[in-house]
Amino acid sequence: DVSRMLIKYADDLLPTEVPDNVYQGLNANPIEELHLFGRRGPHYVKFTPLELRELGEVNDVEMVIDERDFAFDDPYVDETLLKNKQVVVISRIMNAWRDAQREREAAVSEGAQAAEGARPTRRLHLHFWSKPVEVVTEDGRVAGLKIERTRPDGEGGIIDTGEFEIVPVQSLYRAVGYYGSPVDEIPFDSVAGVIPNVQGRVLSADNAPLPGVYATGWIKRGPIGLIGHTKSDAMETIECLIEDRNTWWQPEATETGAIPALLAERGVEYTTIEGWQRIDEHERALGEAQGRERVKVVPRDEMTRISRTDEG
Repeated sequence: DVSRMLIKYADDLLPTEVPDNVYQGLNANPIEELHLFGRRGPHYVKFTPLELRELGEVNDVEMVIDERDFAFDDPYVDETLLKNKQVVVISRIMNAWRDAQREREAAVSEGAQAAEGARPTRRLHLHFWSKPVEVVTEDGRVAGLKIERTRPDGEGGIIDTGEFEIVPVQSLYRAVGYYGSPVDEIPFDSVAGVIPNVQGRVLSADNAPLPGVYATGWIKRGPIGLIGHTKSDAMETIECLIEDRNTWWQPEATETGAIPALLAERGVEYTTIEGWQRIDEHERALGEAQGRERVKVVPRDEMTRISRTDEG
């Protein structure tokens, strides 16, 4: 996901609801070459076939593959990984990229200037069996990444080879997994990096549900799944919350206006459904002026102001 957003042209995001400040930041990105590093081989990647396919479909971007990364005989791949349909599809996608690269190289070697001139202006290099070991700097700035080539151990792990390379880069982005952050007074599993729970019900130290405390998302289940998983995961937690609603909390005031009155008493500016509709109308009007679906309002105070005025 990080690589796709960095290599993507900002104008290709305009049909989406990308906020203007995000668009401006990405539009200022001067990137021409992007390098993605992985310590293990191409069959071990954790992204899904859909994510990989979308990466290869980014406009005006050439995928660059190192054939050395596919040269290993790895029994673990043949005996274990290739039994997974997802791995098979990922392998098929990467092999298609390899074929396309061979065709480009053959055309260039034959002096096909038209083919060379038609090459994309951005390139995404995939480096596998590459373990980062050092950030190389010059004058206090990133100048390269030193990597050590690895190879498979035949059991799903890697072996260091002692062969080092330096890849020139000017910026470095660390993306090596997810680990949740603990919340004060809430139990936390420091090994898994999640809040211990059953179906979203947070568990105490003695494994009893904590009344009124729930979790959802990656802090609930770890870094697994895409937006569809997140939706069903949230639904599970909400169903538990609704099921428990009569057991963990009863309001002191039950009348409809009690919450707005309390917020007003505390000086909290809030947004009603009517206010949200004003924001929606305002954002769509901003987008219409630019030929877009909408331009999102980002600052919270501006959103609140728009929601609380009839003018929008």
